[in-house]
Amino acid sequence: MNHQEKHMKYIVMLGDGMADRPVPALGGKTPLEAAYTPNMDFLAQNGVTGMVRTVPEGMPPGSDTANLSVMGYDPKVYYSGRSPLEAVSMGVELAPDDVAYRCNLVTLSDAPELEDAEMIDYSAGEISTAEAADLIACLDAAFHADDCTLYAGISYRHCLVLRGTQTGSDCTPPHDLSGQPVRGHLPSGRHGARLREMMERSRALLRDHPVNQARIARGLRPANACWFWGEGTRPALTPFEQLYGMRGGVISAVDLIKGIAICAGLDSIDVPGATGNIDTNFAGKGQAALELLQNGHDFVYIHVEAPDECGHRGEAENKVASIELIDREILGCVLPALRGSGEAFSVLLMPDHPTPLSIRTHTADPVPFALYRSDTVPDAHWRAPAYTEAHAASTGLMIPAGHRMMEWLLRGQMPENSMPENFAKSC
Repeated sequence: MNHQEKHMKYIVMLGDGMADRPVPALGGKTPLEAAYTPNMDFLAQNGVTGMVRTVPEGMPPGSDTANLSVMGYDPKVYYSGRSPLEAVSMGVELAPDDVAYRCNLVTLSDAPELEDAEMIDYSAGEISTAEAADLIACLDAAFHADDCTLYAGISYRHCLVLRGTQTGSDCTPPHDLSGQPVRGHLPSGRHGARLREMMERSRALLRDHPVNQARIARGLRPANACWFWGEGTRPALTPFEQLYGMRGGVISAVDLIKGIAICAGLDSIDVPGATGNIDTNFAGKGQAALELLQNGHDFVYIHVEAPDECGHRGEAENKVASIELIDREILGCVLPALRGSGEAFSVLLMPDHPTPLSIRTHTADPVPFALYRSDTVPDAHWRAPAYTEAHAASTGLMIPAGHRMMEWLLRGQMPENSMPENFAKSC
């Protein structure tokens, strides 16, 4: 059945990094298993539940590749690097021969040489946007050249653009190095020496900066270095409406997802109080989703960064809490309102990738999904008693190409080579 034959509303509820592994601190449960999630469980109990691989083999398991995949874009075709997507959200114009990098403000341990330092905090204690703007202005004044500009972003996330050049550098995401020495992980390749030199100079420039002196006086971590990663060039995504024939919107607090939305021609909606962490405005995101659907949009992609940030920080209790907040404040708002509207609707619930607390970084493992349609009841063997990694795996359904999930959600067409022979008849 082609579900576009009648009017329907479509929602993706994306909990970034929500999937995990059993955690001793949670009694051997994963955060999804430990969390109280009646709304997520409803979707699993009444929809089709299984596992999906969002990161193509051989590609890094970043939120960039994984969210592109969930949004319906094959990363093998469309991925051109992380930082350019963020640059688009920041309003940075990129020429075809510009190369962009994410610039994190980080906290490194004291060491005579950069390579002897340890990554204490990839976010410099979630430094405020105002403080970060002062530090980035200081660095840009020192580094600026005809072919080199730093752009201030939000909190610890910023952008470096090198103009008139090519990619070819090898860089490591700082969240992959939490609590570890940086030796062996500094930039290398085409621009490696230049990037390392700027990172080394940043330590001297930022060490005694008034912003950091004030942070230390308040017992906060200083942003005592910058760290470059996420190299890439200007992205070119086929418009979402051209691919799927539907107008949609994206609700997220982070530049990466906003940038994907803008490149895809989707409306990027800013929610007051949305932060990209556990203190974000969960309820505001749910309300914003409903407003989009009530005002001419048929598709909305709700992205919540909080579980991923908690995973990177190794915060088990906060990761459980962030999942419960998604369930209560977002799904608990959206699902009753959609039911009350009398209109048919469909919800795809999933993470982009796992961010296991035990390793504090991403993996490329498959993730659990639940695909619910208000007008369809699938056979019992495709449903699960709860939305967890183990229950999703127990159905035996595996989708090998994550970018095909969007077609299934919007058109009711199960991806080929993803199902037992009788699956199409039951859905």
